[in-house]
Amino acid sequence: MSSDKTPRRALLSVSDKTGLVEFATALAEAGWELVASDGTAAALRDDGLTVTPVSEITGFPEMMGSRVKTLHPRIFGGILARPEDAAEAAEHDMPLFGVVAVNLYPFAAAARRDATLPELVEQIDIGGPSLIRAAAKNHARVAVLVDPADYERVANALAGGGLPEAERQSLALRAFRHTAAYDALIQRTLAERFGEAALPESLHVAGELALRPRYGENPHQQAAFYADPLVAGPGLGSAEQLQGKELSYNNLLDLDAALAIAASFPEPAAAVVKHGNPCGAATADALAAAYEAALAGDPVSAFGGVIGLNREVDAETAAAIAGAFKECVIAPAFSAAARDVLGAKPNLRLLATGALDNYCPAAQLRSVAGGWLLQEGDTKTLDDADIKVASDREPTEAEWEALRFGWRVVKYVRSNAIVLVHGSRTTGIGAGQMSRVDSVRLAIDKAGDAARGSVMASDAFFPFRDGIDLAAAAGVTAIIQPGGSIRDDEVIAAANEQGVALVLTGMRHFRH
Repeated sequence: MSSDKTPRRALLSVSDKTGLVEFATALAEAGWELVASDGTAAALRDDGLTVTPVSEITGFPEMMGSRVKTLHPRIFGGILARPEDAAEAAEHDMPLFGVVAVNLYPFAAAARRDATLPELVEQIDIGGPSLIRAAAKNHARVAVLVDPADYERVANALAGGGLPEAERQSLALRAFRHTAAYDALIQRTLAERFGEAALPESLHVAGELALRPRYGENPHQQAAFYADPLVAGPGLGSAEQLQGKELSYNNLLDLDAALAIAASFPEPAAAVVKHGNPCGAATADALAAAYEAALAGDPVSAFGGVIGLNREVDAETAAAIAGAFKECVIAPAFSAAARDVLGAKPNLRLLATGALDNYCPAAQLRSVAGGWLLQEGDTKTLDDADIKVASDREPTEAEWEALRFGWRVVKYVRSNAIVLVHGSRTTGIGAGQMSRVDSVRLAIDKAGDAARGSVMASDAFFPFRDGIDLAAAAGVTAIIQPGGSIRDDEVIAAANEQGVALVLTGMRHFRH
């Protein structure tokens, strides 16, 4: 559509005034009349621009604390009028708009800072979404802008040959996505404030494009990462990449798993993750020692892995990391000395999350054919479990320490999951097997001689005694598992025969 067919009148009503003056100036220089709501008009007048206030067109002042300002037939008629409506618009003296630039009250920012409910309610924009949707609906005639990043490009086009149809359609789609995301954030936040159940009757997800990896799990799959605008705490959406190559889809999945494991411990902790599973995890008095112990859990699998740490990375830990090939490191922060050490590996990706004090496992959303599966994050710990010592022998104090550590880690291993632990480090991990006894074999094989004297954690019950017998033969001295099998008596009997301490939690940690 050429510029001579476009009404040279723009309606501007923006909360975020980034780039506003430059955009309005470009329009004015191209001969456009500027119409604006009071706050936007004031900002433009301060820069010497001539602006018609919305109230002059509607005949009503802004009222009710600015709750009512643009909701009027002369505004919406001027936006929604089609060519065939021209006579009717003229009859009612409706000025036609060719550009509508609107962005919305900062509801997400208020939600992130835990604003009170009355404050949140006042950040629910009413007129803004209506203006945007009206302009997007009539995009054949009206250019709608919701992102300051589009201002310069659109202003240049309008000053020249006008906006082509494809550009108008692109702007309209962006506008509809903008209002849809805004409404999704409102309903999600208010559901939490109103105490509604976590799993709603309908599902609405809003995310902001944060990254387009080169491809997904495989080169023939496209992928994108969308950050949750409501999450103010530590996570991949807010993490800062300090150095290294572009993150891949698989990097992001492994980083999420590594961060979750490290963040679950109060003491200095490290996790090494490969293909979604930890191949080693440990805690220690110092971060470097925790990393070295985690690496020792399976140094072969750790090659090219992703590291999660729950303390600022110091020079000693950085030097240990630099000693072998790794893909990524995620941690709360990196000291200047650590940055110097790791800077010698420019392809190594470093991500800083900030303090992990308020880290919380995310709800899990997965697609299936014909729909989506949503579940709460697995936040339960051993403190929530109804712990029962089922064997004749009680665990020793050292075994209890190791069992508690193993129970924390096994939650992050793909089922069927088995974790062998000595002290506060993993010695062998069996993951993702169709048979639990095969996971036991795999964990023992990974541990080698370190299996002797280890304890074992299982994410779900043992359906047969074979897993207990196999572990005991390898030198495992204590086992923690949910229990609940119809053959629990056989499993308990096997533990007693082997002198193995057996703890039942009554709580499962499947991770598919």
